[in-house]
Amino acid sequence: MSIYCTISTFSHLFKAFALADSLAVFQKDLKVLLIDGDVDKLSKSAPNNITFFSLTDLISERANAVKAKYKEDYLRWALKPVFLLHLLSDYPSVIYVDNDIYFFNDSKFLEDYLLEYNILLTPHFYPSEPNRNQTWLEANFRIGLFNAGFIGVNTGAKEALEWWADCCLYELRKAYWRGLFDDQKYLDLFPILFEKVKIIKDRGCNLAGWNSDIILKMDKIIFIHFNEYTINKFKNTGNPYFAFFYRYKMMMRSHGFNKESKTLKLNKFKLQNFIYFIRWKISRLH
Repeated sequence: MSIYCTISTFSHLFKAFALADSLAVFQKDLKVLLIDGDVDKLSKSAPNNITFFSLTDLISERANAVKAKYKEDYLRWALKPVFLLHLLSDYPSVIYVDNDIYFFNDSKFLEDYLLEYNILLTPHFYPSEPNRNQTWLEANFRIGLFNAGFIGVNTGAKEALEWWADCCLYELRKAYWRGLFDDQKYLDLFPILFEKVKIIKDRGCNLAGWNSDIILKMDKIIFIHFNEYTINKFKNTGNPYFAFFYRYKMMMRSHGFNKESKTLKLNKFKLQNFIYFIRWKISRLH
């Protein structure tokens, strides 16, 4: 059986705790790499199926290089392949998920895939019709074909993980003109460079606001990626996936998170995205 892992800051542990609770229903454990805070003080408040790791547990050459170069979000992103490599030294297969993911049905079939395949990836499944969804169609090429909030690996993926870690050390940046999008865009090359890569086309895996244009039955939804975009879409009572959002919100509240989800705020990346969109619209007039 595969183990599951995530990476979190102390301030977002309520998400990791909700994730752990969703996995506990299916008798699965969660390994959490905490990049700040005191791990020793968390044992009593955390779900029983969590095992914590700290940055001091990662002592490889790549781990030390990542810790020296990055902070905050960039540190979390760059540590994904490093943490997976660390866990693969003790476990035959590992599934990484972002801490804002929540499981609604059993994912054992993903674990079974790792008996045959070295790497599992989930496509974004952005709308892609060239006559109606041109913005989303081109997002596939700007942001990446696969979502880095999920990746499954076994010991046969070590070479790929080392390559990914080296790519993250090379550059973590949102730069469309360079073909870069943090740690995520590098995943596009996995099926080309490495063997036994399985692309999970089950639409119930990594369901999110950007690919929820289909209606799935409850038993077909394996896990939802509740990032900011998904929450702001699913929190509307008329949304077909509102009940799933409500269940997720209640679970987070059980771990002390009492803030209401907010509307999307403008930040540097969103401003850059808006400027890029305007340039894109103008270019299509020619």
